[in-house]
Amino acid sequence: MTWIKTVPFDEADERLRRAMEAQRGLYPEEYATPVHPTPDGESSGIVASHSLIPEALYHAFATFGVLMSPDLPLSRRQHEMITTVVSVVNRCHY
Repeated sequence: MTWIKTVPFDEADERLRRAMEAQRGLYPEEYATPVHPTPDGESSGIVASHSLIPEALYHAFATFGVLMSPDLPLSRRQHEMITTVVSVVNRCHY
């Protein structure tokens, strides 16, 4: 859950909907379902926190989606290990 104003997917204008759907389309299948979904079930809190600036939302999370591409040499297990270590170092609970 975020502590800033967010726009729920069901209240999103066309520009925000396109940004959310486009960035989600770049994620590998196993990343399609949010681990910590927002109440609308359509996005995670971290994605929703970018809902006021659709262009930033798309670019930030599209980058992540491309980095998770199954065409790259790292496995999901390796991705998870790297993100866990980075989160610990940064003292981040994500």
